[in-house]
Amino acid sequence: MGFNWLKTTILMAAIVALFGMIGGMIGGQSGMLLALLFGGVMNVFAYWNSDKMVLRMYNAQEVDARTAPELYNMVAELAQRAQMPMPRVYVIHEEQPNAFATGRNPEHAAVAATTGIMRMLDYRELRGVMAHELAHVKHRDTLISTISATMAGAISALANFAMFFGGRDEEGRPANPIASIAVALLAPLAASLIQMAISRAREFEADRGGAEISGDPLALASALQKIEYYAQGRIMPAAEAHPETAQMMIINPLSGGGLSSLFRTHPHTEERIARLNQIARNGR
Repeated sequence: MGFNWLKTTILMAAIVALFGMIGGMIGGQSGMLLALLFGGVMNVFAYWNSDKMVLRMYNAQEVDARTAPELYNMVAELAQRAQMPMPRVYVIHEEQPNAFATGRNPEHAAVAATTGIMRMLDYRELRGVMAHELAHVKHRDTLISTISATMAGAISALANFAMFFGGRDEEGRPANPIASIAVALLAPLAASLIQMAISRAREFEADRGGAEISGDPLALASALQKIEYYAQGRIMPAAEAHPETAQMMIINPLSGGGLSSLFRTHPHTEERIARLNQIARNGR
């Protein structure tokens, strides 16, 4: 647990440093301060509105104990086991088997599952998946992912500004145009790599936390295996339409190998399953 949190802290510090560096390149110290202010405003907006935006994006429908008793009561039981507030529960009418959590904190959280995942998994496996999503809420991963995604987007915007308008040094002189172009091209790539690395670290932690909440790590391992088998060689319509939300899902909906593995939002499923099997054997 400690290693994943340390890794997340280091990566978050790196993305903030990258943001400040580009701001400094555009306008020296003043540019750096303005860039950080810009990033702060974007994060405040994302903090308050990201959950509504994502749920609307997927046309998610809120359910309760009357309209979806099995799912709702399952989440209620797991939330009680985790000693956390009951989140709002949503269903997405989509064949793609997936689930995610969103919300600015445990008191204002929501979990969502697709009709595809509810049909594919048995009760025990679905319970493992929802425990994983509640672990994301408990660890405030929804806030971490929102901040990292917003910062990465802001870095791209600043990099584009630097490319078209150039930068200034501390004395206000024009910066080296070649350096400006290089930074403008490489900074968004670096920001994306850091963002994806943060996401992968948080998935391992949510697997561990979900196994603890449910008390059944093998259920989540079995669910991941089924979803991965389904995903292989298939096009995921929802993921293709909204790739920016891929990091929120229970499993990476955008496949890729080779160098594209650097941009994976999730660790390899085989490694996640192996770690869950180890937790089942060792009890931690």
